[in-house]
Amino acid sequence: MGDEGKLYVPQELISVYRERVVPVASMLTPNQFEAELLTGFRIQSEGDGRKACNFLHAAGPSKGKPPKQFKILIPKIPAYFTGTGDLMTSLLLGWSNKYPDNLEIAAELAVSSLQALLQRTLNDYKSAGHDPQSTSLEIRLIQSQDDIRSPQIKFKAEIYS
Repeated sequence: MGDEGKLYVPQELISVYRERVVPVASMLTPNQFEAELLTGFRIQSEGDGRKACNFLHAAGPSKGKPPKQFKILIPKIPAYFTGTGDLMTSLLLGWSNKYPDNLEIAAELAVSSLQALLQRTLNDYKSAGHDPQSTSLEIRLIQSQDDIRSPQIKFKAEIYS
């Protein structure tokens, strides 16, 4: 729907997403901006994020089931990469297909793949003498095939109690 405060779809479609898509979606991967639009909550903390997730779980197909929440801590990479949201969604969908009853493992694999790919991208740009903070970096998908197929789990899920 959008990112960083900018809509990619007409404003009128937000209610369609909220009222028709969320209730039937088996998997949602909204970014912070999209989650705020779908829930009407301002997300400024981890607690706000959990509240938004609870709202979306209650509105969607897991209605009536208690949501299981976890977090994965990752280091901030001081660069902007093109396509990470779409890639993360694809990785999570692929790994959750392989591990349909274990979203934590699927997320660990997806996050570990993505982080390895981003680090490779950053290193490639730096080795070419490019300032990674000066522009958006095109991610190195082809060069990162092994990290996508067989990631080393370096980032673990911490389940909330």
